[in-house]
Amino acid sequence: MRAAGRQRVEELLAAASDLMAERGYEATTMAEIALRAGAKIGSLYRFFPNKEAVADALVQRHIAILGEEYAALAQRAATLSPEALADVLIELLVTLHPRVKSLSALMEARTDRMEIRNRARGHALTGIAAALRVCAPGLDETPARDIAAVVLNTMKILRGMITKDAPTTPGAPDELRRMNRLYLSDRLAPFRGHGG
Repeated sequence: MRAAGRQRVEELLAAASDLMAERGYEATTMAEIALRAGAKIGSLYRFFPNKEAVADALVQRHIAILGEEYAALAQRAATLSPEALADVLIELLVTLHPRVKSLSALMEARTDRMEIRNRARGHALTGIAAALRVCAPGLDETPARDIAAVVLNTMKILRGMITKDAPTTPGAPDELRRMNRLYLSDRLAPFRGHGG
């Protein structure tokens, strides 16, 4: 019974995430969420008394996904070269986006959007910096966070190029990937032999 309830909640949240990413938070209704999930409206209200509760659950879910993915990245980073880490970070962006796609819509609509944005960015910066320090053990925390901020912004630009929300040409995303590899190689190589 509990497993069935958890499965139903996941289905409802997935439907809500899809709708909010497509239409925005304000335009999404509880009835549409239930319909998209193939559930009765009463089932939705059983788990979530209102749309704000759905949004709260989605934010928590998205933040948890970010934390898990960045923790896994830090574990892998010890086996990666700076160039490979650059590619994995880009791959992470591509694989994470569909899983947290409604986060942008939620941040735009919510009164606590700055807190949500800061939490999401904090997870990203901390996670990327941790991976950088694992890949280059001699790298101190402050420059690691600075480099992480540059990498995060590069990832956002690439996402914009892929979704056509930023100026681009057919070959520009590959050029940005190359730039990211060169940047991380340059910044991390001096610290690879230290501390481990």
